[in-house]
Amino acid sequence: MTRRVFRTALGIGAGLVALGLTAGLYAAVQDQNTNQPPPPFSGRGMDLGGRSGRMGRGGPMGLGGPMGFLPMLGRELQLTDAQRQQIKGIADSHRDEWRALADRARPAHDAVNAAVSADVTDEALVRQKAADLAAVEADMAVARAHAHAEVWQILTDDQKAQLKTMKSAMRHPMQSWLDARRAQRGRWLERFGL
Repeated sequence: MTRRVFRTALGIGAGLVALGLTAGLYAAVQDQNTNQPPPPFSGRGMDLGGRSGRMGRGGPMGLGGPMGFLPMLGRELQLTDAQRQQIKGIADSHRDEWRALADRARPAHDAVNAAVSADVTDEALVRQKAADLAAVEADMAVARAHAHAEVWQILTDDQKAQLKTMKSAMRHPMQSWLDARRAQRGRWLERFGL
């Protein structure tokens, strides 16, 4: 086979692969539904100030927002309409506090990232910015604990037991995944002699 025929065949093959990838990507994009509304109280799509572009998964207070997993588990817990209204009232009563915490969290994260990626490493500055961030995250944890305690009071004993079971079941798959990742990382390190 001559060099010219080989180059032509290679060019045609690459073109067919590119065409196939483009068609597959187009089909995948067409199947997506991007118009779904965010679930209530989930902290997705908007931050606490009603602005889009939250930080992290589920906003500044973690997955599910400041109310944690409870709003996403509402159906499974079979919350009554009255309980839903009470939870909404609890969320509304803490909204200003959560907004203030979210407003403190973003600059704290940015300051840590700026200190870490600075041209010259200033260990004292990195430690100070990390301590500032830790203080904000501690305040967020306390705020979540207060909201959790308030919501816990309105749940029935059966709902509390069911919620504990569900939380436990959620932890086990995540722990299994983390263990598998650690084992895989260990194999890679061992393979490369690190």
